[in-house]
Amino acid sequence: MAEGADRRGVLGAALRAGGLLAAGAAVGAGGAWLALRPPRVPPLRLPRVKVAADRVIRTEVGLRPFRTTGFRLERVILEGKTLVHNYGHGGSGITLSWGCAHLAVEALSIGGLPERVAVLGAGALGLATARLLQRRGVEVVLYAKALPPDTTSNVAAGQWAPHLVSDTASEAFQSQFLRAVRLSHRAFQALDGARYGIRWLTNYNLDNAGVAPALRDLFPEAKTLKPGEHPFPANEVAQFVTMLVETPVYLDAMLRDLRRAGGRIVVRTFTSAREIAALPEAAIVNCTGLGAAALFEDEAMVPVKGQLTVLLPQREVDYIASFGGLYMMPRRDGILLGGSFERGESSLVPDEEVAARILDGHAKMFAAMKG
Repeated sequence: MAEGADRRGVLGAALRAGGLLAAGAAVGAGGAWLALRPPRVPPLRLPRVKVAADRVIRTEVGLRPFRTTGFRLERVILEGKTLVHNYGHGGSGITLSWGCAHLAVEALSIGGLPERVAVLGAGALGLATARLLQRRGVEVVLYAKALPPDTTSNVAAGQWAPHLVSDTASEAFQSQFLRAVRLSHRAFQALDGARYGIRWLTNYNLDNAGVAPALRDLFPEAKTLKPGEHPFPANEVAQFVTMLVETPVYLDAMLRDLRRAGGRIVVRTFTSAREIAALPEAAIVNCTGLGAAALFEDEAMVPVKGQLTVLLPQREVDYIASFGGLYMMPRRDGILLGGSFERGESSLVPDEEVAARILDGHAKMFAAMKG
């Protein structure tokens, strides 16, 4: 609210209250004006993250399944079987999981849903797709080479925000993307927060990178904080509220839900599309992520290495901060410090230089933060 509008609102309320002006008059006109002046909003105070090498508890590395032209959501026929591809979501696998699961089930439903479906992959996309099929009465067999906590999705920081989705995108893809974003946003809200490890947090972007206009309504309290309104070592800071999905809690809960609903799980590694076509199920949804590059000879797939430095938990830290390509996210299992995007790099070995850069960048920012 603008300062002038706020003052008029306070004045109107005071005049309607009756007696306030008279009480102010007893101490003089100046006292009355002071009584009617809107209270000063105290500057935002946030606890600092304690960034130090001796507080590091682990380093995590993961490979984002990035696809240059955007995620692949397509129905095809594989040796007489219906196959729906649902992979290549880059840095937005968690964010887009329920929305793309919805679109995949829609594609599979053409002509009617089959009674039994094979879902490939036990990350966020595979589990959301499997659960959505179960909710519609379909028997699901989940095939995966790894289960939580050993999936790529487990390494994701978990902020709900579309990120690193494509290099170039057609108009049709953009429309599909926006629909998936909105479906997913609503689906996450419908999940019980504590059980699934989902909560709302405020994100402060020190680069003043706000929310895209097309998605602004999905991020409440989006605004720009001026100097003096925030404690960060920056001029203007973009603020918005979004969900943080604690991936270890969330994926474990999703896997339990799948099992309780009668889903069957088969741990298996596929080496070719022919092996997939030989499955007993007549309908298949492919959520193999980066593995789809080799299985289906998809040259648009590119691994993007990400690395996290995890500090001891700080219960008092309940906000997200991002700046200069780095970010901090607080989870129950630790304070996550990130900011690594190595395109084309497929090694899962931690890089000490990257770790040092991430730790040093966060240490400097939080040291400069006003107490």
